[in-house]
Amino acid sequence: MAEADDCIFCKIGRGEIPSQRVHEDGRCFAFEDINPKAPTHILICPREHVASLAEAEAGDEANLGHLLAVAARLARERGLDSYRAVVNTGPGAGQTVFHLHVHLLGGRSMKWPPG
Repeated sequence: MAEADDCIFCKIGRGEIPSQRVHEDGRCFAFEDINPKAPTHILICPREHVASLAEAEAGDEANLGHLLAVAARLARERGLDSYRAVVNTGPGAGQTVFHLHVHLLGGRSMKWPPG
């Protein structure tokens, strides 16, 4: 499925819902989280709708790598020397929007385990 009509992140990607975009290219888009958990909290989403990492297939490998490369570039642009890139998969892991996305979190000390 290329896009999901009722997916909030697909709507953000299409520009139907406003967001504070920080990156956009042909493969993904990134925007500030509206409920940040750290001083830097950016969501990086593939343009193609994939519900979660559990749904990703071999054909998604290039896009998955691209999401992480974009996360690293955004972290460098923000001057983050330490940061966390997180993919929540499923409700038990905290996924609330079922469109695969990477959380880029930084600007404060992170604890382990994340909880």
